[in-house]
Amino acid sequence: MKQFLVFPLTLLCLFCADSPAAETPPLKPSSADISYGDADRQKLDVYAPAGAKNLPVVFWIHGGGWQGGDKTSVQYKPQAFVDRGFVFVSTAHRLLPSVEIPTIFQDVAKSLAWVYANIAKHGGDPNRLLVMGHSSGAQLAALLCTDQRYLNAEGVPFSALKGCVPVDGDTYDVPAMIETAETRLRVHGMPLPTNGHRQKFGNDPARHREYSAVTHVTQGKGIPPFLILHVADHPDNSIQARRFEAALKGADISVKVFGARETNHGRINSNLGLPGDPSTAALFNFVTEALAK
Repeated sequence: MKQFLVFPLTLLCLFCADSPAAETPPLKPSSADISYGDADRQKLDVYAPAGAKNLPVVFWIHGGGWQGGDKTSVQYKPQAFVDRGFVFVSTAHRLLPSVEIPTIFQDVAKSLAWVYANIAKHGGDPNRLLVMGHSSGAQLAALLCTDQRYLNAEGVPFSALKGCVPVDGDTYDVPAMIETAETRLRVHGMPLPTNGHRQKFGNDPARHREYSAVTHVTQGKGIPPFLILHVADHPDNSIQARRFEAALKGADISVKVFGARETNHGRINSNLGLPGDPSTAALFNFVTEALAK
């Protein structure tokens, strides 16, 4: 049995680099390796235009299956946002298995708290934050913007969040993803994953629900508008996007979904920021509308 039959596509393509956009980013951070905690990976990079003042801020969370990836894997996104008058922040976080999954949630909340408290010194407006992330970073972004407990613990109000853009995540509903992946293998007589979502999120079904953004979608707590980007041809990520969309709509929270065609899990991320990219057009249309409210 080849190993690629065991893992979901989203885990296989975490480091896809089949596009020129996945090469070294053209823009260097204006401030790099800023510590928001004491651990080695509790660091972030800031990309700001010269003379920046009171600009909206994009807070980006990398992918990597919660066990890999890095804040430097941003491709053309910083350039695209800085050119349009944004401050772009890319954060790292600690990784599985060195820490458990809730610690990663706390890391990204702590990182965003640093941004809220300090980004004005780098030309950003702390009350105009847009939270985004790819793959596992999409799950982290979605959870951060729906379960207010993580940001409340760090002193960041939901009112500072002006929008959230999770990119091609497959775990907005963790129990559904675990059941889908394991059932697909079981009915075909294949072995279950040894490094799948159940192993990463643990065996407690109650925790699976707690780690799911859909669990926390309710009216009246200031959840920001969402744009959910996903690969249209991938069934798991598409149905997770629609599941999350339905939960948000059910709570009267503004949400748009864009399914990108003729792409894959790696390219939808690496192409963000490139001229002519459909997902990029949808992203900047959403950002413009979100900031106008």
